[in-house]
Amino acid sequence: MKVQNISDIEGFFKVVDSCKGKVELVTGEGDRLNLKSKLSQYVSMANIFSNGEIPELEVIAYEPEDTDKLINFMMHGGK
Repeated sequence: MKVQNISDIEGFFKVVDSCKGKVELVTGEGDRLNLKSKLSQYVSMANIFSNGEIPELEVIAYEPEDTDKLINFMMHGGK
């Protein structure tokens, strides 16, 4: 799924951390980074955004309930 305009990065990672299954970020080169790894979170976000907002990225969640959590966060800001 493509996610856009994430301004609450901390909230986004809280949702990722609460997911049961694997959640991956697909880089522009096609590499997949495990977003549940804190090191991957820091490295990937440092490379992706520079102004405090993530414009767009591709995320793959392997469990349907995890996909629902991420969609809910994107639609309602985690509320």
